[in-house]
Amino acid sequence: MEEAEAWLADDPDPASRAELRELIDGLPGTADELRDRFAGPLTFGTAGLRGRLRAGPNGMNLAVVTRAAAGLVAWLAAEGGEGPLVIGYDARYGSRDFAERTARVATGAGREALVMPSTLPTPVLAYAVRALDAVAGVMVTASHNPPQDNGYKVYLGRQLGGPAGDGAQIVPPADSGIEAAIRAVGPVAGVRLGVPGTLLDEKIVQRYVQSAANVLTPGGPRDLTVVYTPLHGVGGGTLAAAFVTAGFGMPPSVTEQAEPDPEFPTVSFPNPEEPGAMDKLLELARMCNADLAIANDPDADRCALAIPGPDGWRPLRGDELGVLLADHLIRRGVPGTYATTIVSSQLLGRLCAARGVPYAETLTGFKWIVRAAEDLAFGYEEALGYCVAPALVRDKDGITAALTAAEVAAGLQKDGKGVQDRLDELAAEFGVHATDQLSVRVDDLAEIGVAMGRARRQPPATLLGAPVTAVDDLLPENDVLTFRTAAVRVVIRPSGTEPKLKAYLEVVEEVTQGDVTTARARAADALQILRQEVAAALGV
Repeated sequence: MEEAEAWLADDPDPASRAELRELIDGLPGTADELRDRFAGPLTFGTAGLRGRLRAGPNGMNLAVVTRAAAGLVAWLAAEGGEGPLVIGYDARYGSRDFAERTARVATGAGREALVMPSTLPTPVLAYAVRALDAVAGVMVTASHNPPQDNGYKVYLGRQLGGPAGDGAQIVPPADSGIEAAIRAVGPVAGVRLGVPGTLLDEKIVQRYVQSAANVLTPGGPRDLTVVYTPLHGVGGGTLAAAFVTAGFGMPPSVTEQAEPDPEFPTVSFPNPEEPGAMDKLLELARMCNADLAIANDPDADRCALAIPGPDGWRPLRGDELGVLLADHLIRRGVPGTYATTIVSSQLLGRLCAARGVPYAETLTGFKWIVRAAEDLAFGYEEALGYCVAPALVRDKDGITAALTAAEVAAGLQKDGKGVQDRLDELAAEFGVHATDQLSVRVDDLAEIGVAMGRARRQPPATLLGAPVTAVDDLLPENDVLTFRTAAVRVVIRPSGTEPKLKAYLEVVEEVTQGDVTTARARAADALQILRQEVAAALGV
């Protein structure tokens, strides 16, 4: 009660104060909810701050954002960082208010604040950090989280991030340093607020759009029918402009999902990976007799692809698109290191070895992928994140990924082939690398620790009837567990952004006599059995 009353007295938002007062007045019936809100502050994790929009320290609200901004600008000053802070925001509830408060905290501390001109994709903010030589950037977004969430991602410029981390998300020790600076912030009422900062004009967006279009091969094939959805997010205008500038024309968009809407009314979960999220897009693809269907997540840093086939339209897995893009860039002769994560398919490593190009593998998360090498040429993660132009955006970018995917499809179509044909060619050369994910959402985070503990104490002796030949445990540095057989790999880890336990499954089936279809069928059957075995091992 003392904590709640003290927070209430210091909260600058009348709506949050009213919400908290109602909980206090509702005791004892509201005790569990009140206890949860004061269980501890939100902490900087894989994607900075992220949580439910609600009053109290364990939620996203104006008081928490004020403290976060004050801690960030104090840390930047302590580290000797010079230059402006650039701030972007999406169309979620509270995003614009949180961006404006961040700007006023920055200017109140004597630092220049540059605010993006409107609701825009996360990759445009990441681009702006580099293009404007900013000391750091803040993007207010919860990406593909549910409507009741929001978040706060922090990027560093070259001064503090170094060449590989210029315009990239923060990594240790910056995250813990910022968190410590946030804890050192006194009462919110004592945080000095300045002017709203400088509102950038549309030129920064136009520069991004032109640069994104320039990622493609000049004069390359552009004859392609593409349909698109931004999933009620902020990617629609930017992607359309980029496609027109690149010469593809404006792709038809799913009407009901074309404009930003923080309720995400037509999907149960605003993530193109989720079952059913792309249904309306695939309907539009069939109506338009399209060649390619593209979806962005709400902040447009992820990209999903669907292609037509004999059995209808199907979404590609993240690993399929990742290797497809890498293969295309290697064929184009793009030099440098090609990188992915320990939970993505092993196919990229085998492709790079065969083509004689450098390969790197990192921990999960784009903050690590983009730091795999200073000469990074391409990076991807299986969760639909792709970096096809690291010199432009040192983060996942769903706009340039969509453009490059369209270039791939248009080039194949010119040669009388489709995307599936290229995937089959890669499978014939390297074997079918079939991947899947077992994802378990929990109400109590302790359940994840119980399941990980069970897998460590009683690891499976066999998988798909073959002996487990290697068990890799990354504790204590990282809570990641890997099991391997000659043809199977299973990686288990807690999600860094959601209350989920994730198991990443991969089965490799060799292709005999060019019969890719039979090998794919065997791999699909094997994945079904593997899911059951892993679920049993985890007790879920």
